[in-house]
Amino acid sequence: MPKPSPQSLTELMQRAHDMAGVSLADIAFENGINVPQDLKRDKGWVGQLIEMELGAIAGSRPEPDFIHLGIELKTIPIDQKGKPLETTYVTVAPLTDIHGLTWEQSVVFHKLQSVLWVPIEGERHIPVGQRRVGTPLLWSPSTAEMALLKQDWEEIMEKIALGKVDNITARHGEVLQLRPKAANSHTLTESIGPDGTIQLSNPRGFYLKIPFTQQILRNAFL
Repeated sequence: MPKPSPQSLTELMQRAHDMAGVSLADIAFENGINVPQDLKRDKGWVGQLIEMELGAIAGSRPEPDFIHLGIELKTIPIDQKGKPLETTYVTVAPLTDIHGLTWEQSVVFHKLQSVLWVPIEGERHIPVGQRRVGTPLLWSPSTAEMALLKQDWEEIMEKIALGKVDNITARHGEVLQLRPKAANSHTLTESIGPDGTIQLSNPRGFYLKIPFTQQILRNAFL
């Protein structure tokens, strides 16, 4: 059963710090949840478990997980040296009806205003249940970080508006990238075509690149 949502930042951070050093199996047991053998078919399991333990309420809605506190929750799998093992999903990218959309109006901007990072041991040789939660970190982008995010977002959105979504690769963007976001390549959604008409493309999502999140963790813990 999900815990009630924390009523203050102090309460949220206390819960997050109380998880540090605890195994996923112990947290799952406390919440009456079975631990999967691996995460191949349960990719979002860790994030959902931590959301439940902390009392996150937004679910998949396009708003911060703790909307009343203005804080987004991100679990981040790391190796033994503290390096993130994968990119960090932010939100689905809009591919139509984007005329006049600004950075300050975007879901990416709102979700990244204040982020509670929860590092988790993620190396595959460690059984899922034995992986431990790391020390949490509350982060807001610096002026320089925000400028990089804005620049990448605007360049990617310009390509989408020009009907070039299918030409955008994960290499585009310095800190933010656009990647297919679907269970398989057969999933399609509407997007703007090269001639301005509506075409079908794979859904896309915005992701933070590994060097960017690695620097966030390094700045906090070194």
